[in-house]
Amino acid sequence: MNAVFPRFLKSIYRKEPLISVLITMGVVDALIGGFDDSWSLFAFGLGTAGVTLAYKWWRTQQRQPLPEEPVVQHYLPSRSSSSALPMLSVSKKKPPYQ
Repeated sequence: MNAVFPRFLKSIYRKEPLISVLITMGVVDALIGGFDDSWSLFAFGLGTAGVTLAYKWWRTQQRQPLPEEPVVQHYLPSRSSSSALPMLSVSKKKPPYQ
């Protein structure tokens, strides 16, 4: 769990940094307001986190579904367009480095 949770958080922050920052701000404000009995800060934090989560949910609903059939990409051609290179032979008269 300890190794999975930081990776999960990093991946979420990388995918949507603005939404993640707003959610973090809202949660921190709500925690500070709850512990200090500042109900306006608590309500502001809950409102910020709630609106941000609602916006993120709305954006995920607006996304178009991915195509069912995956696209196959060929990075190399099936056959080489150039002719095969000749085989190199090593001269046995003298070693190259001594």
